[in-house]
Amino acid sequence: MLMRLRWTLSPIGALVLMTFPHHLAAQIPFESSTGPIPYNGQYSRGQDVVPSYDGWKANPDGTFSMYFGYMNRNFEEQLDIDIGSNNNVDGGDRGQPTHFYPRRHWFVFKVVVPKDWGVDKKVTWTLSIRGKTNTAKGWLQPDWELSNEVMMENVGAGNRDPDNEAPVITGTGPQAISLPKALTLSAVARDDMLPRPRGQRNSAEAGVEAQGLSVQWIQYRGPGPITFTAPTRAATSTASTRSVTSTTVAAFKVPGTYVVRAVASDSALDSFHDITVTVK
Repeated sequence: MLMRLRWTLSPIGALVLMTFPHHLAAQIPFESSTGPIPYNGQYSRGQDVVPSYDGWKANPDGTFSMYFGYMNRNFEEQLDIDIGSNNNVDGGDRGQPTHFYPRRHWFVFKVVVPKDWGVDKKVTWTLSIRGKTNTAKGWLQPDWELSNEVMMENVGAGNRDPDNEAPVITGTGPQAISLPKALTLSAVARDDMLPRPRGQRNSAEAGVEAQGLSVQWIQYRGPGPITFTAPTRAATSTASTRSVTSTTVAAFKVPGTYVVRAVASDSALDSFHDITVTVK
């Protein structure tokens, strides 16, 4: 069987080269200008962030999407790295996050490259914090091509259906507010009823609770913290589709430009809706 190589973090924090079937795993190469990432145990705070290249997909128009994620090596601490010399993709802004939640996060953003992008040409994401500089380099190596099945395997989805498609999510457009006013945000996720909960024989058994479909609100960018209220949730379903409407109130403390992200998940695949908020 054709095998695919994958770099992963072992339980003791060291990088280990592992092999997986070609259809099950994407490579995630990590590099550091300060050398191999040492074993530091499980730290709540004080560690750095390592970017990752999670693979690529061909788009219908002939272009390619390169997917990147990250590993915040802290178990509790959230970190912020502003766009610039310490956080750039090939020296600039390509939609990468500036707010980093603890531990491993896959397929956080994508960089679209043209159809004539050479197989050896690379896209490099660089993150520097606490005296450490780490990079992730992506290119169109055939073994790194992604499918929904590969993406579900890498995020550890327990219920993988080969016919599953990611949810579709829409929501609030760009907003502008003045402190101390809070902001009500809403998003609607729609899905194909897959994957079905284990033991479920048909789509109709999912019921009106739209099992398995959820929306989570997170901070993607911004100069200060965002506080979210517990979201209200309204769910509907038919024999072939389900939808969830999620509404939250976001409060800000510091003026500036923020990006709030609504994450729709069917328990196996995710989709994003980003909302730019200007706080005065």
